[in-house]
Amino acid sequence: MAAPTKEIVITGIKPTGKVHVGNYIGAIKPALELARTPMGKTAQEMEHVLKSGQVQEGGRTVLFFIADYHGLILIQDAREFRELSYRIAATWLALGLDPSKVVFYRQSDVPEIFELTWILSCLTPKGLMNRAHAYKAIVERNEQAGVDPDAGVNMGLYTYPILMAADILLFQSDLVPVGKDQAQHVEIARDLAEAFNRQYGETFNLPRHLMGETTAVIPGLDGRKMSKSYGNTIPLFEPEEELSKLIARIKTDSTLPNEPKDPDNSSVFLLYKEFAEVERTRAFREKLLQGIGWGEAKRELFQVMNEFLAEPRRKYRELLADPAELDRILAEGARKARELAAPTLSKVRERIGRR
Repeated sequence: MAAPTKEIVITGIKPTGKVHVGNYIGAIKPALELARTPMGKTAQEMEHVLKSGQVQEGGRTVLFFIADYHGLILIQDAREFRELSYRIAATWLALGLDPSKVVFYRQSDVPEIFELTWILSCLTPKGLMNRAHAYKAIVERNEQAGVDPDAGVNMGLYTYPILMAADILLFQSDLVPVGKDQAQHVEIARDLAEAFNRQYGETFNLPRHLMGETTAVIPGLDGRKMSKSYGNTIPLFEPEEELSKLIARIKTDSTLPNEPKDPDNSSVFLLYKEFAEVERTRAFREKLLQGIGWGEAKRELFQVMNEFLAEPRRKYRELLADPAELDRILAEGARKARELAAPTLSKVRERIGRR
């Protein structure tokens, strides 16, 4: 595989539990849509694609990866670690990822990433890592609890942004679709690329993060951001009965049946529009404005989500039952990824004085 000359888009997801609706809306869906967006679009035009949900055919080099070694920060049970990686792989494939048209790989199968991580670590100021959001949040929480500021912090968590920078820079990525909480990591990758370029000469492309409107806040069952830490998620491939029960638990306001509802401040509507076609979404919005009851609205949300997820749910279960096939797909993706990575790492080695 020759070194890419087209725009490079890269996105990954950590295998740290069941994939939920927030992961799909915030990361997987925008990445799949962007993979089909024609080359040559401006950043503004691509933002519009992510916001509008338009799916367009077209080519750019797109890399999807399972960030399994990122997950090792939290998941340190070998069996769980392995199974979660398979679940993530099956999720991407079930939702429409075509491994023949993109580069789909497991992070740990590309050793070049970890060599670049060490090289970048040697150029990374400790103060930059001190300012990383995830680390700062833990330190602040520990200080409020009156314990050691670094309690519960391993070096994987502390240096997480450097590994993410290597994920991005190794492939000369142009665009990184991320949620709001990950934007800082792309900026750190850019900072490290600039630092390396200043020290050793132009080597790395400078990546940009790309956030669609929906990547900011995906509401969970309680109205807060959907997050495993809040216990308010809707797992993506739950059986129909469980999906119906979870949707019934979504927090709503106190407006009565026949009273107008505000779609733009409704978790039910915000989720509905991510799974329905445009016309169906417009009709549902009108029903809310006309005073449909919340019970009926949740039943309609269940119907549209269940219809959308029925076939992916079947494919997901089928793929999980065949780990050998998942390994084959990921191994082929790793081969492609390593070929793409080789020119960059070769240049980096030469620049630092190792031929």
